[in-house]
Amino acid sequence: MSETPSRASIATWDPGQRHLVLMLALTFTTGIVDAVGYLGLDRVFTANMTGNVVILGMAIAGGDGLPILGPTLALAGFLAGAAIGGRVLRTAPPDWSNRTSGTFMATGVLATALGIAAVIVPPHAGEAWALVVTVLLAVAMGLQAATARRLAVKDVTTVVVTSTLTGLAADSRLAGGDGSNWARRALAVALILVGAGVGALLLRAGGQRGVGVGMLVAGVLAIAVSALGHRHRDERRDA
Repeated sequence: MSETPSRASIATWDPGQRHLVLMLALTFTTGIVDAVGYLGLDRVFTANMTGNVVILGMAIAGGDGLPILGPTLALAGFLAGAAIGGRVLRTAPPDWSNRTSGTFMATGVLATALGIAAVIVPPHAGEAWALVVTVLLAVAMGLQAATARRLAVKDVTTVVVTSTLTGLAADSRLAGGDGSNWARRALAVALILVGAGVGALLLRAGGQRGVGVGMLVAGVLAIAVSALGHRHRDERRDA
């Protein structure tokens, strides 16, 4: 019996195609994480640091009710996670390697563990536990961003879409370009949008435990991405 079309097609994808699909999947999980963070952890983004910088600036200028501590801690956690990722991957091959699998797996495991803990003990905005969740989730997202940066899948950073939107518009036929890479750019934007919507729905459905449910879903999906990437990794290995 011949191999099923879906399995056959996945097996014949080149590394660039596989990396693109996996990074798009992580972009979706980022939407979930940022939605539950912003809506459930007192208006804090744990992946989109541009949002935190803007919120922090407005809060410092006296914006009504805007948090300062949460965005500050999220920024610090994200930078720490990105620094760890940069250190671990500094001498790794540029393609998917054992270290890539390890850092993506660490992101998923940390998000999953936080999700389980937050389901058991729901975090509430302003409390110490909520700040701990914010910091650790930001560390996970910083690690993910650094790993995605190392893979360098064009237009898909997994954590932001501003540059992707810029490329989509600036290179479009309307702007006199050739419209190259429009599909992946549109998918990246759509997936973070859909992920945010799913995160909001999970938060609503989960009630008090919604933050934990959202992180749990995102973490499990990140673990799956890591496992699939490792299974189909390139021939090159860590030294």
